[in-house]
Amino acid sequence: MNARIMDGSALAREMRTEWRLRAERLSRIGMRPGLAVVIVGENPASAIYVRNKARACDEIGIHSEIHAFPERAGQDEVVRRIDELNRNPAIHGILVQLPLPRHYASDAILAAIAMEKDVDGFHPCNVGALVLGSAALWPCTPHGVMRMLEKYGIPIEGRHAVVVGRSNIVGKPVALMLLQRGATVTICTSKTPDLAGHAQRADILVVAAGRARLITADMVKAGATVVDVGINRLPDGRLVGDVDFEEVREKAGHITPVPGGVGPMTITMLLCNTIEAAERAHAARTASVQRSSC
Repeated sequence: MNARIMDGSALAREMRTEWRLRAERLSRIGMRPGLAVVIVGENPASAIYVRNKARACDEIGIHSEIHAFPERAGQDEVVRRIDELNRNPAIHGILVQLPLPRHYASDAILAAIAMEKDVDGFHPCNVGALVLGSAALWPCTPHGVMRMLEKYGIPIEGRHAVVVGRSNIVGKPVALMLLQRGATVTICTSKTPDLAGHAQRADILVVAAGRARLITADMVKAGATVVDVGINRLPDGRLVGDVDFEEVREKAGHITPVPGGVGPMTITMLLCNTIEAAERAHAARTASVQRSSC
């Protein structure tokens, strides 16, 4: 068996074409979607991610702003800037680039973002709405995973999904999304005994553990769908995922590569969330004008 490759780069290009048209429609009526990125400190990887996000915004017709703070900046200063962005009608999406420096209370920073502008889906109210199955803006990486499963026609209802990793950014939200789609879901952590045994029973295996090549072929059911969210740099500079791609592709039914799998979808879903937030803001503004004219 040779797995079908789930090409996140191709799907991202396809989706961006559709969403670019939606951004253009908004711009024609005087509402260009706007995204503000807040970054604190000098983390090189974060700086690269932020530049990539700004470039992607420009390509799709989204106005973007980068609000950079030195690591010594006080938390109150950052919260004040977020509050200004909350009140700025030209900004429809706000994200805080993680990780923040250790002396910051990340939960408090994320909670300062207006719920309707929380395009990363990390605000406590959006997290609660996700648990209830009513989130307006889904976290970007899990949302990207779900769109890939949908694109490639992977059945979810009634299937056994195993999620390796319990982070608030990927593991927990993707488990909730799979549960909402009717899957039976198992979450594995670094403390889980017999990880291989759980993984071997998965029809859908989502891996977001942050350990290079953790999942090997003997841990995968024949024909399973394997979604690798991990990205790790080896000593020789190569990027690899949490799954041993070359081994596992010989046994799985579908598999995502690293790079070129889930990664491109993460930024794409950020763009989609920003445009969707702008569309909602336009609808709310139109409704308000109509009420005031009655």
